[in-house]
Amino acid sequence: MSGSYGTQVIESVAVRRRRLREAWLFGAERAKNTLDEQTGRIFASVLIGALACAGCAGVSYFKSSMAAEEQQKQPTPTPSGPVSPSPKSPTARGTGRRRTP
Repeated sequence: MSGSYGTQVIESVAVRRRRLREAWLFGAERAKNTLDEQTGRIFASVLIGALACAGCAGVSYFKSSMAAEEQQKQPTPTPSGPVSPSPKSPTARGTGRRRTP
């Protein structure tokens, strides 16, 4: 019996909260208008998704800007040995085509 009474109390509290919420949202015309419970969940889901996207974009921007700053701070490496000239290209002179062997 105690389980049945507890269930009744929980349901009555849920009904009371729903009625208070609708009264606060719609005022005296709450009988005409009802709040769809799913609308709030959909709005909350969209909001959470937007916040997650904004957070990911912010973290990505922060990481890329930090990497760019570190790259600018590092000195550019200079070659320590002699630089060898590039080999001659295998193209024929004046034609721009490759020679056939």
